[in-house]
Amino acid sequence: MIRILFLSATALLLWQTHGQADPLPCSGVCTNSHDPSIIRRDSDGRYFRFSTGGKVAIHTAPSLDGPWTYQCAMLPSGSVINNPGRNDIWAPDAAKVGDTYYIYYSVSTFGSQNSAIGFATSPTMDCNSFNDHGSVVTSYSGSRFNTIDGNLFFAGGKYYLNFGSFWDGLYQVEMANPPTAAVSAPRQITYEPSGSRAIEAPFMIFNNNYYYLFFSNGVCCGYDSKRPPPGEEYKVKVCRSPSATAGFVDKNGRSCTSGGGTVILGSHGNIYGPGGQGIYNDPINSWIIYYHYVDTRIGFSDGAKRFGWNKINWVDGWPSV
Repeated sequence: MIRILFLSATALLLWQTHGQADPLPCSGVCTNSHDPSIIRRDSDGRYFRFSTGGKVAIHTAPSLDGPWTYQCAMLPSGSVINNPGRNDIWAPDAAKVGDTYYIYYSVSTFGSQNSAIGFATSPTMDCNSFNDHGSVVTSYSGSRFNTIDGNLFFAGGKYYLNFGSFWDGLYQVEMANPPTAAVSAPRQITYEPSGSRAIEAPFMIFNNNYYYLFFSNGVCCGYDSKRPPPGEEYKVKVCRSPSATAGFVDKNGRSCTSGGGTVILGSHGNIYGPGGQGIYNDPINSWIIYYHYVDTRIGFSDGAKRFGWNKINWVDGWPSV
C-alpha cells in the first residue's frame, strides 16, 4: 500500500511539473530576446518588443505571435549615463505616459552595484526618435539595493518605480509626475533571505482589487557554462497586496519580505529557466505574461534565449499560466 501511494504522489508531482503551458507560437526573430518588454502602439496596433543587448534591440510585429522583425537599436550611441555597461544596456521597460512612450533601462555590469536606471522617451517608438534623458535612480558598491530592472507603475494618482536584484531584494521609489525623477527614498517591498538571495525583475499590475507583484527568482544566466542545481534556475513568482507600496504576501499568506512568493511559471519539458517577465493587458488576448526562456533542444547560451508568451487565467484571485 505504501508503495502504491508513493507512485501516485510521484505521478501527481510529474503532472504538476509538466502540466504548465508551453509558450504560444512565435514566428520571425524569436531568439536573443533577454528581458523582453512588450507594448502595443495605439496609432496602428503594432506590437513593439524591447530587449536587453544591442543597445536595446527593438523588434516589431503585427501580433504577439509574429512575425517579429528587427528594426534598430533604441540608443545607437549607447546611454548618456557614464557608467560601465553604457553600451550594453539591460532590462528595458516600456510604458505610455500621456502621449509619450517612456522606456526605462539599466546600465550596469554583471555582479556590480555600480548601477543606474535611466529612461528615454519617444512620441512614436520609431527608429531614431528616442531622446535619452539619463538616470532617475542610482546605486553604488555598499548600497542596500541594486538599481536595475526598473518597472514603472501608476497607482492612486502617483507613479512608482519598482526595481532591484539580489542584495536586500526588490525596492520601490515614488516618482514625479510626469515620471522623470525619483522623489522618495527607496523602500524594500520583497526580500529573499536564503540561498543566493536571487530575486529580481519586478513587474506590478492591478486586477481583482489587488496589486500583483511578479518577479523572477533564481539563477538567470550562464547556463551553457554552469547550470544551477535543479530548482535553483530562473522561475516566475507572484505576491499580492491591497496596497501598491507594502504588505505583499503569497498564496499561502507568507510575507514576501520573508521569502514568500507563489511560483506560476518554472522549468518544464524542454522549457528551462523562464523569467525576465512582464505582464500586459492586451486588447486582443486580455492578460498575458511574456518572458524569455531556454529551449533545451536549441541551446543554453544567453544569446539563445527565446521570447515566450502565454495567456493568464485567474483562479480564486490568483494568476496561473
